[in-house]
Amino acid sequence: MSDASHPNPASGSDPDLVITNVRVVRPGHDTPEDLDIAIRGGSFTAIASGLAAEASGSTKVIDGGALVAFPGLVDAHQHWGIYNPLEEDTASESRACAQGGVTTGITYIRTGQYYLNRSGPYAGFMPEVLERSAGRAHVDHAFHVAPMMREHIDEIPSLITDFGVASFKIFMFYGGYGLHGKSSSQNEFLMIPDDESYDSAHFEFVMRGVQAAREQFPDLADQISLSLHCEAAEIMQAYTDLVQDRGELSGLEAYSASRPPHSEGLAISIASYLAHETDLPTINLLHLSSAKAMDAARRMATAFPEVDFRREVTVGHLTRDYTQTGVGAKVNPPIRSRDDVEALWDSVLAGEVDWIVSDHACCRDEMKFGDDRDDVFLAKSGFGGTEYLLAGVHTEGRRRGLGLGRMADLLCANPAARFGLNGKGRIEVGADADLVLFDPDATFTVAAADSESTQEYTPFEGMELSGRVEQVFLRGVQIVSDGEVVGEPTGQYLRRPTAHGGDS
Repeated sequence: MSDASHPNPASGSDPDLVITNVRVVRPGHDTPEDLDIAIRGGSFTAIASGLAAEASGSTKVIDGGALVAFPGLVDAHQHWGIYNPLEEDTASESRACAQGGVTTGITYIRTGQYYLNRSGPYAGFMPEVLERSAGRAHVDHAFHVAPMMREHIDEIPSLITDFGVASFKIFMFYGGYGLHGKSSSQNEFLMIPDDESYDSAHFEFVMRGVQAAREQFPDLADQISLSLHCEAAEIMQAYTDLVQDRGELSGLEAYSASRPPHSEGLAISIASYLAHETDLPTINLLHLSSAKAMDAARRMATAFPEVDFRREVTVGHLTRDYTQTGVGAKVNPPIRSRDDVEALWDSVLAGEVDWIVSDHACCRDEMKFGDDRDDVFLAKSGFGGTEYLLAGVHTEGRRRGLGLGRMADLLCANPAARFGLNGKGRIEVGADADLVLFDPDATFTVAAADSESTQEYTPFEGMELSGRVEQVFLRGVQIVSDGEVVGEPTGQYLRRPTAHGGDS
């Protein structure tokens, strides 16, 4: 048993709470341990046997009913405020997070159309972001920021120091494509100056800016990273024309063909060479959706061993193929074929995937669909799913032999470590007491009506999932009881990198 399992001698007083009769999951250990968990002041103070018996009358004791105690999930890819006002999404979609066992969500945000629908420097943008979301979240949260124009690159150091933003993003397909399909005016859509272009040269300069910040803050460097949405706009433009002109495909299959897997592979290759050119080693390849994307990611890791690539996949791409669901599952990159789904799982099982996320973007029915609800090219991109993240991965992973400890790596520990959430993602002494009590043998059928999200539909509708979230604690405060979100919002904005939690 590790040192982190023993009581913390510095705690100095009785715990506020002891949770007994639980099977504790540790990242990297697939067999849960029958242990008690002690919590005081929002942190884990002991993980050991017999803590309930030693508790004084001032300590609250909860019987966990032999449930699995899983670390609070870190859903590192969300989009609060993309289609609905940020203040509304922060309230409702954080409830969906809690419902699914997610205790920390990180939202991608940028200037331009959608989100706040404004441009300008982040010095003025981020205070409004924080003001709109303040006091509304039921889970802890942070933001990734996308430098969209030149002046944003100069702001990278101040985003780190003034706002605690340690991770940045490039949307490669915005170079010549819109959020939902072909776009006639990128400058208007992105709200960037007329004399600037959002292109490979800009991507290079963003990388140089992030690397310069890593050199400026060497103590933080390992937790300052750049994430990329890798699709090649020119390929997508051409294939969208081909698919629409031929008219042979429809629905999600047509959308997948219009943004073909090799467009991911090409963009990954370009991004990787730019990382090599700019000496930026901390690169995250987001939501890889296909066998070709994963193959390109492997090839680039071999070609550029000095780059510390991390690979992300989503629960949507791991559970849905384009024959199983309708236009409501339109997302970027697209839902792919069954062969691609299985290829992604092969990569998960081979240890080639670093974390799994939801890419949660609540898009209500009235906004999602066009006048012809079956026309995928009229629909908006993105859908919610954070509330199904743990159950979806557990359902599909369990039947493929994925252990609980590895799930905890993928859903909790790995994204927390990469994105500077040093007190998150692990059940260990000193870490934030974020905890999910989970029944791995319970099953339920997904129904959008049961979700805390304001999205009225879900591409997961009708799926039978194994594993039910029963109770959730955020820094020791119960936020879900018997599967229902309870209490007022207590989520905090996290300035990253955060203080270190327990021993690693």
